[in-house]
Amino acid sequence: MNSTAPSAEPVPSGAAPASGDSQVPQTLEKGSSLWRDAWRRLVKNRMALASLIFLIFISLLSLLAPFLSTHGFEEQNTTLGAVPPFSKQDGVLHLFGTDELGRDLFTRVLQGGRVSLAVGLVATATALIIGVTYGAVSGFAGGRLDAFLMRIVDILYALPFTMLVIVIMSALEQRNPKYSLYIIFLCIGAVEWLTMSRIVRGQVMSLRQQEFVEAAISLGLSRTRILFRHILPNVLGPVIVYTTLTIPAVMLFESILSFLGFGVQAPMSSWGSLIKDGADKVDVFPWLLIFPAIFFSLTLFALNFLGDGLRDALDPRSSKD
Repeated sequence: MNSTAPSAEPVPSGAAPASGDSQVPQTLEKGSSLWRDAWRRLVKNRMALASLIFLIFISLLSLLAPFLSTHGFEEQNTTLGAVPPFSKQDGVLHLFGTDELGRDLFTRVLQGGRVSLAVGLVATATALIIGVTYGAVSGFAGGRLDAFLMRIVDILYALPFTMLVIVIMSALEQRNPKYSLYIIFLCIGAVEWLTMSRIVRGQVMSLRQQEFVEAAISLGLSRTRILFRHILPNVLGPVIVYTTLTIPAVMLFESILSFLGFGVQAPMSSWGSLIKDGADKVDVFPWLLIFPAIFFSLTLFALNFLGDGLRDALDPRSSKD
């Protein structure tokens, strides 16, 4: 009897290959991190992306101010006086015009941008360090220490900070007038950390009960290492968002102080002090108010739009899309 070879059965297309078959190349899907996903969502937000580009542009413009203008921000020409924008005097073009002392307004606006942005960044960094450390310790410790630290925050919230900063600055500037800019950094930063501490405290309290924290405790890690190496990195999202919203608040606070005469002192200029000087002479020389106000307003709008975009990017649940 002749035996016939068994016919080969078709293998379904979705079936896995046999162990003896040759290896089939497999396509691995590339993973994506939280920050990469956040960047993709931020890029899709056109308003936030445009705000980021504008902020980079205005920062570079202010940083390169000494190289973009042939005039010094302190250089005066009293014989020239105040001339309107796009005036050309002695072969020199004054793009934004000059003030009553003959100082080039374009140079002073860029110099004011350097000071205002520096105040916003340094004061916010000061508030960030104090607020994050204070809130993290309070939220992680809990119990009586947490209650005591938060009562201090409540008491500080009840104080009239504007009047307090004015009193502190007046007392310190009389002794060390040349350090007025550094005094502004410290005073504003020392009163802007309260909200940050509350935000960080709430985030830390929600994270300290997570399984990865309990695992770190069971491994015998110190509380300091658990807090700063394992918990705080997971709080960066809300901290970054609030930081972008604190910078414009600090810049606005500095402009209020400058408008009241307690901010940056002459011959140094900030956007706030330029707006104050322009408001005093708006009836005669309106360009002294218009140009610094435009730069200041656009920067504040850009920072707020960027903060909203970062909030949506880092927390997809709050996205409007």
